[in-house]
Amino acid sequence: MSSSTNGAPSHTWAPTPSFVALTPLFLFLGLFFGIGLYFSFLGVERPFYQIHPVVATLPALVLAVILGAESVRKNLRTLLQGIGDETIITMCVVFLLAGAFAGVMEAIGGVEATVDLGLALLPDRFILPGLFLISAFISLSMGTSMGTLAAVAPIAVGVSGSTELSVTIALGAVIGGAMFGDNLSIISDTTIAATRTQSCSMTDKFRANLWIAVPAAVVTTVVLFLISTGTDGAAQGEINLWLVLPYLIVLALAVAGVDVFVVLSAGTVLAGLTGMFTGDYGGTTFASDIFEGFESMFGIMLLAMFIGGLGELIRRQGGLAWLAQAIRTSTATLRLKGRRAGEAGIAAMAAVSDVLIANNTVAILLSGTVARDLAEQYDIDGPRTASLLDIFACVVQGVLPYGGQLLLAASLAGLSPVALVGAVYYCWALLLVALLSIGFQVLRGPGETHATASVQAADEAPQPATINRP
Repeated sequence: MSSSTNGAPSHTWAPTPSFVALTPLFLFLGLFFGIGLYFSFLGVERPFYQIHPVVATLPALVLAVILGAESVRKNLRTLLQGIGDETIITMCVVFLLAGAFAGVMEAIGGVEATVDLGLALLPDRFILPGLFLISAFISLSMGTSMGTLAAVAPIAVGVSGSTELSVTIALGAVIGGAMFGDNLSIISDTTIAATRTQSCSMTDKFRANLWIAVPAAVVTTVVLFLISTGTDGAAQGEINLWLVLPYLIVLALAVAGVDVFVVLSAGTVLAGLTGMFTGDYGGTTFASDIFEGFESMFGIMLLAMFIGGLGELIRRQGGLAWLAQAIRTSTATLRLKGRRAGEAGIAAMAAVSDVLIANNTVAILLSGTVARDLAEQYDIDGPRTASLLDIFACVVQGVLPYGGQLLLAASLAGLSPVALVGAVYYCWALLLVALLSIGFQVLRGPGETHATASVQAADEAPQPATINRP
């Protein structure tokens, strides 16, 4: 943002719309999915990891740097700005801490002990719904899907290994619960971003969001219950509550709203101390397990950083601006009329932005201005607009194979993230309910008013420098 010295209003920099700016992303997706599908047809084991997704990003990054209108040096600087974005670095640190906590807990036997306790408390047919509801409660309380996955995903992996449940379905239940809270929690980054860009209150957005999220959660719970029916449980081992204690404290801290960095750091230290007091677990072994946990996350850290850099180059070169322009044009030609057209445009903008950026919070910030214009044009109120932005960004983020959530869960289980896409039933149910809400104009919540009539949250207006930075 720039401003004149004489006090004139400042002007926000905006890139020139360009479809060509999107081609590096298409190249990455073509390499990642195209090669994976090719090896799938050949029957190769783990087809989507024959070429690591980190390597698949490299040609896309080179192309994005070459396509930039500025000098190579300036384009590389833009790339580094995207890689070093606060949100990306925060995600990477969460990856590291989650890997350390999971590695130490597995080494001291905490995963097995927690699984035995879970099998003792939950009937066989309630295991999957239980994983979903517990994850939903934790993420709703702490406002982060990543922290929830770091705490609960290892338990889901352990439970699936001790029962007949599929590990992909068990992890899908946890991811779905994590995205439920990410979408709804009043302390979630996505909720904050959505309400700020639409100048509405947290409470109004929460109420509007509930009318769509709760039916989707009910459907998911029923589906998971039916899947669990007939599952034979595993024999339970001896329950050692001391080894379960680190998980219980991590969950308690998460529910209390403690910062995810503190939660995972405290959990790792407590896990190491528990192993020392209950067995022959030593300090050097503890240090080694922490580093091994870090190492297990290097791949997804690199991918998250490269995707962040690619997304910044695409934004800077006008890819997102072209998308916004295309959606504005499409709303005028769709057969949908009135609010349906506007809400469909808002949903598409949030969803496609997240595909390009692989970060739902940033996607909401980038698409917020376009969504606000559409809301005013089609007489859609602020809470409804904020709700749709948050829902469709979270839906895509929860099933995106190169998004942080699936990458973290897949790394903890040793799976390809592509294998988890179809197992996140909550996100698919949320998508279906949201589309029905738009198409039939139902599940809107009582007493909705137009966004321009709401001034109670005017101080939460979006900061242009954050949404469009040069």
